Amino acid sequence: MTEQNSIQTDSAALAAKRILLIVAGGIAAFKTPDLVRRLRERGAAVRVVLTDGGAQFVTPLTLQAVSEDKVYRDLWSLTDESEMGHIQLSRSADVILVAPATANILARMAHGLADDLATTVLLATDKPVLVAPAMNVRMYEHAATQANLALLAARGVGIIGPDEGAMACGEYGPGRMSEPLSIVAHLAQWFRDRLGPKPLAGRHAIVTSGPTHEPIDPVRYIANRSSGKQGHAVAAALATLGARVTLVSGPVRLPDPPGVAVVAVETARQMLDACQAALPADILVAAAAVADWHVAGAGEKKLKKQEGGAPPALLLAENPDILATLSINGPQRPALVVGFAAETNNVLAYAQAKLARKGCDWIVANDVSPGTGTFGGDRNSVHLIRREQPVEDWPDLPKTDVAARLAARIADHFENGKK
Repeated sequence: MTEQNSIQTDSAALAAKRILLIVAGGIAAFKTPDLVRRLRERGAAVRVVLTDGGAQFVTPLTLQAVSEDKVYRDLWSLTDESEMGHIQLSRSADVILVAPATANILARMAHGLADDLATTVLLATDKPVLVAPAMNVRMYEHAATQANLALLAARGVGIIGPDEGAMACGEYGPGRMSEPLSIVAHLAQWFRDRLGPKPLAGRHAIVTSGPTHEPIDPVRYIANRSSGKQGHAVAAALATLGARVTLVSGPVRLPDPPGVAVVAVETARQMLDACQAALPADILVAAAAVADWHVAGAGEKKLKKQEGGAPPALLLAENPDILATLSINGPQRPALVVGFAAETNNVLAYAQAKLARKGCDWIVANDVSPGTGTFGGDRNSVHLIRREQPVEDWPDLPKTDVAARLAARIADHFENGKK
């Protein structure tokens, strides 16, 4: 399988997954920046715990650069304990991966020791743990190591490898840590096995995301502060559940979600055209922050400031209402239409009015008032409003978690026929 095929095959399973990587002190730690890079290529988020031994082989700065997240090292850091304590750190991931898993850390895991951040995290977690052993062949074959591995396996710890081959010490045999691509493939298969049947397989979803840019002239435009992070996360979450996803995106600074067909647009009119061209669909999630107006008769040349003159008057015209247009009953209407309502006040009241006015089935309402950090941030706190059902008030969550919850509700809707 080529590298590109590997990325495409594994991305659907790894997209939006949160992996806590514990890097222990073995020479194989030099492979971990590449491991992190390849996991992130496939859409996974990676947070790293680096042991003192691991830091002898790879620097915190390198792992921070490739993960684009803080690297955690010190159990006794008061800052870390207030921001991300070891209990929360141990439970904020979908899976914990120990790579390289040295004979030492395997022994400490097997016997419940918790004398540094890594082992404390491992003892405190309620999430699945996988290990990729890496050590000298004689250490690997020693009865103590084999007993520790057997004990960990009996407790449900997954074991990846090791491989057989030449080692840094000059010996040959089993004990080499599996290569990064092999670990990535193992993780992807592990997630696929846990996911089981994909509840949205065979269904087509259209997702809109990001802002629209409405030109004033060739160099200026009207826009808003939407980052597209929530819409892109929804597209990735629906793809993970098996849907064929068309993502119609305004201008954003985000990578395309893996396994998703992306149509790039700029204006609201282009976004509506792209959505209509993508029909028929089973699902529409209109998460884009579409501009309400465009400039009528936008200039073909740059508008020049006149010394001492008044600013040019801009005549605004209303943009098409994408959500209302695609909610109209007819043969092309998606079976489930979900809108988003970004409000700065009276969030629930305005969102419920929007649900009735637009003709959609669900509304996801969120507060974007100054100080919330929702626009452009990584977290969101939303209310799911569905016809004839109680409002669901979700807690403040990473946008990837909001997307996963929404995708699960959508899958449940189709499985159980709920409105």
